[in-house]
Amino acid sequence: MPVSSSNRPRVAVLADSDTRWKWGALTANRIVSGHRLDGFLLRGRATPTARQLDEVGVRADSLREVTTAGFLRAMSDGSGGPRRPYDVVLLACVGGAVQAMLHGLARTWRDSPRRPVVVTGYVGVVYEKLADGLLLRHGADVVLANSAHDADRFRAVYSGVRAGTGSVVEAALPFLGGAPYDERARGDRPYTVCFAVQPSVPDNRAGRDHLLRRAVGHARLHPDREVLIKLRSKPGEHTTHVEELPYQKLVAKLPGGLPANCRLVYGHMGDVLDRTDLLVTVSSTAALEALHRRVPTAVLTDLGIREVLGNHHFLGSGCLASWDELDAGHRPEPDPQWVARQGVAADGGYEHAFDAARDRIGELLAAPALPPIEPYYTATTAPGYLPGILTRYGLDSEGRATGADASDAEQGGVRRAVRGAVRDVARGAYRHGVQRVAPVIRRMGEL
Repeated sequence: MPVSSSNRPRVAVLADSDTRWKWGALTANRIVSGHRLDGFLLRGRATPTARQLDEVGVRADSLREVTTAGFLRAMSDGSGGPRRPYDVVLLACVGGAVQAMLHGLARTWRDSPRRPVVVTGYVGVVYEKLADGLLLRHGADVVLANSAHDADRFRAVYSGVRAGTGSVVEAALPFLGGAPYDERARGDRPYTVCFAVQPSVPDNRAGRDHLLRRAVGHARLHPDREVLIKLRSKPGEHTTHVEELPYQKLVAKLPGGLPANCRLVYGHMGDVLDRTDLLVTVSSTAALEALHRRVPTAVLTDLGIREVLGNHHFLGSGCLASWDELDAGHRPEPDPQWVARQGVAADGGYEHAFDAARDRIGELLAAPALPPIEPYYTATTAPGYLPGILTRYGLDSEGRATGADASDAEQGGVRRAVRGAVRDVARGAYRHGVQRVAPVIRRMGEL
């Protein structure tokens, strides 16, 4: 496998949230062996905090926050020569960011005889905006699908617009793992139910209140059990999605508070699953993690089975159930064929789930040269859509960085430091406005 001059493959991962950093970094570990990992965190509302990064637990050789312009500069060797700064660039971002970076990288590398292999994919269950998200990712050399089910759907979308399907490669979620569930190993530990909440599902107070009260009610109905309410972030932090109604605030308003056998927990999902006997959620990727480990899993139907909730993805899984059924002792039994199609119990073992991706990347790296990056969306195919995406990420119609960030490389150290400090203050104010002020204004408007 031809690699950069250090003889150690160099991989760059660009992520725009804590969950996407986790997916991107772990995927890099799965698809490239013995590599150096440089992490880039795209500056924005969901840029992870130090606590969130520590909770993810994935270490990089270097990790820094960047703007679009800063990332594109880092992807160029600055000489126009044959050396490429990285062997693989993994874009672990929301679809719009991936599309913008593809256009920016296409311009950055247009005169380079050897460019890196570009990889992208999805953090978890793809239950909404299938066509939109996929077409925004078109142009990458490798688009990873987390299961055979997803790979079929991805190829159907690309072929449906006469775009190439060769970039779609079946893989799996990189964070599946851990010891298989064994009820006999529980010992004296209380039977533990984990309710894995989501930042944006449901997106209204009534639905979130209902789910919280039912979880607490389950704890009161079963005092011999322990009920864990697994939270994604602490107040003031953002994950992939904006959380306007944190469960911490709803808990604070519960009459009587939480019972003694019910508590809020943070931390790595795998660590929580180590002590879980029943995982309950609406549509979280945590369900796939639990199913992979054979942990009994319930996907809630209390708020209906609806596309907006994402639980429709689990039709046929055998996991759909309501809190009433769980209160009565129901224990879902997953359908083996459904689970296998979702890549969480793939034939041949999970250790081989990334073989195809590794082989494809090896072939691309061994090629004398790679063709230019050509996303499906161009000024011809999407003249009313693409410009807005590029502008949002600070690029012009040709993929060139615009605005103050584009000239950072020419500024002195003091000026860059001052600009960076101002950005940090502005970002903090923006986050405060999104998380604290905007929800209050919306609630006042509903009065």
